[in-house]
Amino acid sequence: MNAYHFQAASIGGEQVELSRYHGKVLLIVNTASACGFTPQYKGLEEVYRQFRERGFEVLGFPCNQFGKQEPGTEADIGAFCEKNFGVTFPLFAKIDVNGADAHPLFKHLKQAAPGLLGTEGIKWNFTKFLVDKDGSVYKRYAPQTRPQDIVADIDQLLGA
Repeated sequence: MNAYHFQAASIGGEQVELSRYHGKVLLIVNTASACGFTPQYKGLEEVYRQFRERGFEVLGFPCNQFGKQEPGTEADIGAFCEKNFGVTFPLFAKIDVNGADAHPLFKHLKQAAPGLLGTEGIKWNFTKFLVDKDGSVYKRYAPQTRPQDIVADIDQLLGA
């Protein structure tokens, strides 16, 4: 099983088969609008614009599990991201990333790329998973890892 086997609701409520991204490199991120890492939206958008022509997508999944830092509705989240950070990459409906109600995609990502000392749980907002063109998880990045710091890995996965 790989990342392309899942589906998720878009921020507009449409069911999205992640297989639509087959053959692309993905950066999947759990996001929040009121977090100290929220300015990373700007970096995520910059990296998205830098590489999207080469087959790269950023997929943002808002989550309210960490400090209740994503309390708004999907409409609020979408408007906030567009107005404050010019986000054009795909955003999805708010999900859980940990616990019994964790979205199946994030259960898969955490199992495929455990965190420090083998722990699977996501510790905070803006944890990032880089997925290769085959849908396999290449690497997991901590919340403090800036999108710009992932550019070399993205470039490598996209190839020439």
